[in-house]
Amino acid sequence: MARRPPKTSALGRLFELGGLAVRAGASTVASRLAGIGRTAPTREALRSADLVKNAHRLVATLGDMKGAAMKVGQMLSLHDAFLPPEVAVVLRALQKVTPSLPLEMVEDQLAEELGDPLQIFTSFEPEAFAAASIGQVHRAVLRDGRTVAVKIQYPDIDRIVEADLGNLHRVLKSVVALVSNLDVEPIWLELRARLREELDYLHEAERIRRMVELHAGVPEIVIPRVVEEASTRRVLTTEYAEGLSPDEACSAATPQELKDRWGLVLFDFFLRGILEHRLLHADPNLANFAFRTDGRIVVYDFGCVKEIPLRLARGYRDLSRIVLDGRTEELPRLLKRMGMHRADGGPIQDELIAPYLGLVVELLRPAPPYRFGADESVYSRLFAAARSSLTDAPDIRFPRDIVFINRTVLGHFGNLARLHAAGPWRERLERFVGDRIPS
Repeated sequence: MARRPPKTSALGRLFELGGLAVRAGASTVASRLAGIGRTAPTREALRSADLVKNAHRLVATLGDMKGAAMKVGQMLSLHDAFLPPEVAVVLRALQKVTPSLPLEMVEDQLAEELGDPLQIFTSFEPEAFAAASIGQVHRAVLRDGRTVAVKIQYPDIDRIVEADLGNLHRVLKSVVALVSNLDVEPIWLELRARLREELDYLHEAERIRRMVELHAGVPEIVIPRVVEEASTRRVLTTEYAEGLSPDEACSAATPQELKDRWGLVLFDFFLRGILEHRLLHADPNLANFAFRTDGRIVVYDFGCVKEIPLRLARGYRDLSRIVLDGRTEELPRLLKRMGMHRADGGPIQDELIAPYLGLVVELLRPAPPYRFGADESVYSRLFAAARSSLTDAPDIRFPRDIVFINRTVLGHFGNLARLHAAGPWRERLERFVGDRIPS
């Protein structure tokens, strides 16, 4: 993996993305030419090999680039059901195994933020044990003996993110315009707001403190606390908390009963964020969770946390209640009240809602309990319905606040699919929609 600082100029990063596209395109053409005159199985093998090769290129390029470009790649990697299986396996590397920078490339940042590290730490591991789009994490020991995780922002990452935002805005508008007249501005504004928030570790520290408080009575969720004396805007230090990695948790060697318990914890976690706390951990990347054999889950990375407006939280609660009660004729009117409607102000028609409704009803069936990850799962069929909507109703309008809410729900459906989790999903939802949403 590369060990070089990422480019910071908008033009340089645009060329890097453009070069990736050119190499991928040339590879695909060569694969198709090589398949001429071959048998169907041989052509399929060549196509599969080309997909894997280009997926590795994507991981390497975006992993080196860091910033918003890598973050978008991570978002793509969450949606396993939307990707060929062989590609999904490769892209998962963006969720966890990305190249870190040598300590000497970030130690000036550490010294500028904290002063002399020897006054705070008795030991500091030079190799990062985790690297992400905006910073990397090192294990260290405080002078009082506590083991901690120290997240250090990459130098100039604020310039890198701003460079990417301009490029991604243009790319997003161009790509969507090819298939739909969907209004991309709500998506863009929300994506930009969340990415800019992630640059401020003091903001993240405040979110962690709030989440710790909200989950004080939820023993199955473990949130490492902030170490105040070693945290600043560009360095965030928290308690070090371990668990099984996602790959270990999802492996065939892990008992399915334990996977089902973890699945219920994740399901409750995002429902609680939407319907009870109105504060949603909105980065469902499975690498942001560690799994303990007693059924608890450790939650990391609170840089992307969505505060949900009361009106929308009540809307999602009412939406859930309507579906649970079978009063589906009320859905178009409720969706319009939540800000989801056609461009002319008219309600979304029943025939556009029906594919989603049928899938949700299946998920919430009382028995037998729905198991995620089965063939033609709810998760993959939701994506098929979404693609169909772009064709049949490209003029649907929606409030920007739902962008990360829906992304989180879909991301966790993907996580539950990886765990192959089954459980009393209807019963769990009933627990939350029956409670009053705090103002």
